[in-house]
Amino acid sequence: MPRLIGAAQSVVNDPETITTFTSSGTFTTKPATTAIEYLVVAGGGGGGSNLAGGGGAGGFLSGSSNPVSGGSPYPITVGAGGAGGNAYNSSGSEGSNGTNSVLGTPSAITSTGGGGGASSGLFGRNSTDASNGGSGGGTGHCRSDMPDYPASAGTGVSGQGNPGGTNNTTPVPGTNRGGSGSGGGGAGGTGADGNETTFPSPGNADGGAGGTGSPSSISGSNLFYAGGGGGGARREGTGGAGGSSVGGNGGGYHGGTPPSTPPGNQATSGVANRGGGGGGDGSGTGPPGGTYQGGAGGSGVVIVKEPGSGVSASSCWDLRQVYRQIEADEWV
Repeated sequence: MPRLIGAAQSVVNDPETITTFTSSGTFTTKPATTAIEYLVVAGGGGGGSNLAGGGGAGGFLSGSSNPVSGGSPYPITVGAGGAGGNAYNSSGSEGSNGTNSVLGTPSAITSTGGGGGASSGLFGRNSTDASNGGSGGGTGHCRSDMPDYPASAGTGVSGQGNPGGTNNTTPVPGTNRGGSGSGGGGAGGTGADGNETTFPSPGNADGGAGGTGSPSSISGSNLFYAGGGGGGARREGTGGAGGSSVGGNGGGYHGGTPPSTPPGNQATSGVANRGGGGGGDGSGTGPPGGTYQGGAGGSGVVIVKEPGSGVSASSCWDLRQVYRQIEADEWV
């Protein structure tokens, strides 16, 4: 008579499963799965160039009970980060928006790409508006005596992110007033406004910090996602820090007359597969396509957690069969 597994010995049919998508693909549920936990983060926006704002973080969405059918395939889209602005001096260029990430279940979950950071020209000329997104991009420096005043920060999508910061300044009569780039918004907070300074001497201004990201432990580790990019610095100021070490840092001064001492740092990109915004470029001159430009946004990610099917015995038996198995010492 074969040995049978009964009440005294149980088995786990299927453990909890975590599936991470760092690029687009197809997610197929396990046969017994009826609902999933998820994290969907879009690509971050790129930082602008020349006294520029940081890129906004990609939209952040999470949930614990998204209905699905067992054994079914669902499309996954992982959004790319936006490119950083690449121009200089009197005509900077904006960062590009990140692209959406999508969990294509019957109740589809779509996170919106982060907004690109705005640019600014020499002494706050030719300033642009930042772009809207999952979180909005930050503005560059914009002065009230210029025709482009005021520049607007990008807005965020409700439930996914926050707006970027702004730096609209009014010059003091008889002075040449300027400032730095603002931080892009993050999933956990608004980007910080850029800082102001009055010229001449020394004319430094630190960039605004990127908005904080949001934490998630769905992967098994408690990590931050979707922090905003820091704003670019004016002259020897320091570029704004990226939000939650996920957004890119803002750049520093990079050339011109007088030259930077020491040379400023290049704006950095948002962290890949964490949806951070790119850092905004600092001030100074340099050729288009050269070393100094806005940082790119970080790519997004989609993470899915399926529950285990629990603990169960091997089968069900009638009492007579159980008695015979016990009597034969074959019931374990």
